[in-house]
Amino acid sequence: MPPICSHDHLRLDVSSHAAEAGFARPPLAKRKAAATPSGRVVRAADKSHSETLFPGPLVLPDDSLTIDPTEPPQSLRSWIVEKHRNPITQRRKTIYVSPPPQVASELCLTLHKWIVPSVLPGPLKGGCDAPKGKQIVEYLAAFYHPLPVKLLPDKVSFVPWTEGKSKQPSKSSQPEYVGLQVGTGVTRITTRPCPDDVYPRQLNLTDILDAAIESLPSDAYALVMLTDHDLYEDDEDVFCCGRAYGGSRVAVASSARYHPLLDDGEEIDREHMWPFSHCEAYVQGAYQDAAAAETAGSASKKRKLAPPDAAATTGAGRQPMAEVIQAGLLAPPPTASLTGLWLARMARTVSHEVGHCFCLAHCPYYACVMQSSAGIHEDLRQPPYLCLVCLAKLTRGVSDIERGVNGVQLMIGRYTALARFCEKWKRVAMFAAYRCWLETRIGALKATLPVAE
Repeated sequence: MPPICSHDHLRLDVSSHAAEAGFARPPLAKRKAAATPSGRVVRAADKSHSETLFPGPLVLPDDSLTIDPTEPPQSLRSWIVEKHRNPITQRRKTIYVSPPPQVASELCLTLHKWIVPSVLPGPLKGGCDAPKGKQIVEYLAAFYHPLPVKLLPDKVSFVPWTEGKSKQPSKSSQPEYVGLQVGTGVTRITTRPCPDDVYPRQLNLTDILDAAIESLPSDAYALVMLTDHDLYEDDEDVFCCGRAYGGSRVAVASSARYHPLLDDGEEIDREHMWPFSHCEAYVQGAYQDAAAAETAGSASKKRKLAPPDAAATTGAGRQPMAEVIQAGLLAPPPTASLTGLWLARMARTVSHEVGHCFCLAHCPYYACVMQSSAGIHEDLRQPPYLCLVCLAKLTRGVSDIERGVNGVQLMIGRYTALARFCEKWKRVAMFAAYRCWLETRIGALKATLPVAE
């Protein structure tokens, strides 16, 4: 079945809603300066700083930058002088991934029920497997190339938590606590009923991060804990997909809310996930939907929609992002590979959370994997790549242990590793589009290298 939307015009800068929300994107000169160690605009043209493939953040209604439009940006210079940043060293350069925990036999029946959505419409056709630890290791090894990425060697399991209990709970009751065993240590994990009933029960992510801190290997630059269970951080949360304590080198990410079979209930528009989220018709539609919802039942508050900004939109046939979108359109529909769709979503979030361990703050400069997110809808609209400013930070950090390799060569090596990963998952639209994006960037960067005589 062909797509309903042709994505004829693309939105390459913030939406018309941004100004109304109070968000002012840093101008081009400041964006260029933000990617330099000095924090000043370089007079000589930097050919590697091309914004062709780096649109602005969309800033749609209810997006994070709409809710908090004044969050301060972090430039490369700010990142360099950040006191709490952990430097990458030869001794501590490995990223560890803890796969979703195994479950002790006493808890097996109970905890496995907790990872089954309560809203599944029935038997699934074609299968849909949750992301595996080894797949995330492979993706992070490409994303953070050339740093080593490994599975955590310690066995990780959920076990009964019996400390302080005088008797075993009845079969009908749900445990208030479970133990998370990493190696020989066990940490108490608080559980609670899921507020929106999407899953039977959730785990407290702060407790999981405490377990990560206790089990951090001595040679680890960072450790990310994966879980298939739904998470929450505090009583005000409905759910949380991930969190990082960057200074402590630990992060956690959950695949639960990315389950493709939740999409219908969440009204996810699969046709406009990244890169298709830059479709101008979609951006305008999101603004119209928000305006209609705000004025429903209140005729006195009606307002006119802001017209499309010609400077921020372009015909899809006239710029490289159009080729990225076409590459995504050539992939089979999402229903052809729900496992791949699930992996794409989780890979993006895990790379974001680990990015915080590298002291990368939330990014307002561009559409970027390090953008903050206010919900699943915004999450799926955001790209998998690091923008020019965030990439400059990571490249600078890796350069500390890759002496003699210039920044452009490091970027090309990293992009090449990512393109190889995407090739393996080319039947998934995000990875197919990302591969096209990467190959275009590789070509542009190679053109900036001096010609060998």
